[in-house]
Amino acid sequence: MQYLKAVLNNNQDVEIKNLKILISSGKKLKKDVSRYQKELKKYNGSINNIHTNSKKIKPIKINTIKNTKKINRPRISKYDVNKSKYTIDSVYSKDNQIFIHFKTNITKNYIKFFEKKTKSGNQDIYDIKGSFKDAQPTKLRIKGVKQIVIKQEKQNTLRILFEDRINLKTVYNVNKKLLTLTVLNIDKKNISATKTKNSKSPRISQKIRKIGENRVVVLDAGHGGKDPGAIGSKKKYEKNSVLAVTRYLGSILKQRGYKVYLTRTKDKYIKVNNRTVLANKKKADIFLSIHANAAHKSKVKQARGIETFFLSPARSERAKRVAAKENKSDVRKMNGATKQVFLESLNRPRITASHKLSIDIQKNMLYSVRKQYKDVVDGGVREGPFWVLVGAQMPSVLVEIGYITHPKEGRRLFEKRYQKNLALGIANGIDSYFAKNP
Repeated sequence: MQYLKAVLNNNQDVEIKNLKILISSGKKLKKDVSRYQKELKKYNGSINNIHTNSKKIKPIKINTIKNTKKINRPRISKYDVNKSKYTIDSVYSKDNQIFIHFKTNITKNYIKFFEKKTKSGNQDIYDIKGSFKDAQPTKLRIKGVKQIVIKQEKQNTLRILFEDRINLKTVYNVNKKLLTLTVLNIDKKNISATKTKNSKSPRISQKIRKIGENRVVVLDAGHGGKDPGAIGSKKKYEKNSVLAVTRYLGSILKQRGYKVYLTRTKDKYIKVNNRTVLANKKKADIFLSIHANAAHKSKVKQARGIETFFLSPARSERAKRVAAKENKSDVRKMNGATKQVFLESLNRPRITASHKLSIDIQKNMLYSVRKQYKDVVDGGVREGPFWVLVGAQMPSVLVEIGYITHPKEGRRLFEKRYQKNLALGIANGIDSYFAKNP
């Protein structure tokens, strides 16, 4: 996973180092390492080109003070010196987005985001590492947003501030030299509170609907039928809670233009290895499995919170425990052969995409539920070997919406308001993922 982390963090030196380790280890184990060799060759090629094109520079003999002559050097204007300091070429707004073009490639570490509530309204603030010559005269406008402020906050910090009376939903995307800031809910304040004849929900913003167009999502409500999943107090079953959340989520996504399929719409048992069959058949863009967690009797009062998992060999004991619980209903045995199939099914692009999806879902799910339930615990984004995700040929995640064994959280999992908040947060996370990864 060190190699994956290096790729995600855009750390070329660590990536090359781990590629060499993977190739060396793979050869010893007589595995096919051609994919890693190709990746390494790309870096070696660029390094060799630098060396072959470079010319040897002869050392310059430095004269003593006595032998030096006065050299007339060309004057460098103050404008030229300052111009070289600017790292951002241009900033402009179009439709519901702001585009920031840099002179060099950037990473997500260039951006710091935070929210602020003031008397004048709600603010989304982006502090961006860089300097822009025309920060002061530049005007940024997005129809539906009260105001957008751009200023050089510090010598190497450009600040872009969104302000509105509603709590705006903004996301960012980094692509080489381009940083894009997108406002997802600019039309929200213009949505009529009136309901359509055939629907109980308000109309959805056209900007949000556009993200969902031509996207296929398959949702899987965990367990079902003879497999109740985890059991809470008063014989409350996981299978019922997760089905309710999945239905709400499916309804929201359909309103936003997504094509949605559910592996089950009622209390029906489906084999674990058959749940991704539908996703592959429908050529889904993402696969999402929804579950509820459970703790040992000795920890029912302590264990709580929501978590999002993506498919990967588990590292922590906690991830292994959760995976073991969810894998229990699978009839397959994890022998040597199936382990090998499992490991071979993991490829870097799918793991990377699943990781990004899980981050967006976890962040937005927390944001949504904490508006009304301030004490919800962030269990974080984790990696684990979940059998239900193995067969998916697309980015896939497993969401644990809370601990059914916790006295307070267990009750909430069966409350409509809590279920709808969870569904809304997951839907916003899916929107965020596709907005950043078009």
